[in-house]
Amino acid sequence: MHSFQLFKKIIVFAGFLSSLSITWAGSYEDFFKAIQFDDVKTVQSLLQRGFDPNTVNPSGVSGLMLAVREPSLKVAELLAGWPKVKVEVRNDKDESALMLAALKGYLPLVKKLVENDADVNKPGWTPLHYAASAGQVQVIEFLLEQSAYIDAESPNGTTPLMMAAMYGSPEAVKVLIQAGADLNIKNQLGMTALDFAVRGQRKNAKELIEVGLQRQRARAARLEDPAVPTRALEPATNAAVTQPGSLSAVVQTSPPIGPAQVDSAAKVPSKPFKTGW
Repeated sequence: MHSFQLFKKIIVFAGFLSSLSITWAGSYEDFFKAIQFDDVKTVQSLLQRGFDPNTVNPSGVSGLMLAVREPSLKVAELLAGWPKVKVEVRNDKDESALMLAALKGYLPLVKKLVENDADVNKPGWTPLHYAASAGQVQVIEFLLEQSAYIDAESPNGTTPLMMAAMYGSPEAVKVLIQAGADLNIKNQLGMTALDFAVRGQRKNAKELIEVGLQRQRARAARLEDPAVPTRALEPATNAAVTQPGSLSAVVQTSPPIGPAQVDSAAKVPSKPFKTGW
């Protein structure tokens, strides 16, 4: 009799576990389907019932990263602010949600991620590199306001200004220069931001950097000899930004490059690299 009661309890418990498994499987499918369709109400309902917000899909991609990729921005912002969500989870290219949001120019999501402790100054390729490479001026300005290091160097010594000069927009170059980006830094190949602009055939970026260099030299000369007239040292033109220069065959941004794809040997990319989704 005791054995029969024990067997009965085991059967009931097994049924309970089976129902839990079926329920979880359904929730799993619902979660990722809702992300795909930016169904924020369904995602929120699942999370409120205890579904793990850090669950990954069969490819190992977290819900947050998937939402940025789709893009499903309502869901992405919900997940970015949800308790216990790992905002610094990375893909196989060591890219964070903040880096990808910066690349795409999703400013509200960028702000939400930063509010929830996303790393603005991760070692190596940074969100600022990504924003600069896609010419996302508003994101660049916000990241700088959040103390992003303007001269951050990638593993191959590339700075955000270099990426903006070769891949971004004249406006991005101008913002970085005005914010104090170092025009003289060289990467591991000995290339400066000006070299990047020349390599990328980016005339407007080249002119902006040249004017910046002229002004640097003028300031240095004034420090050495204050008697030298300011007008004589200032560049003749302001190289005003008109409209973004068209991308040459060297750079085709469909989709935008992922800076982390530049290899660690410090090679300058001759074609765009897809982000590692």
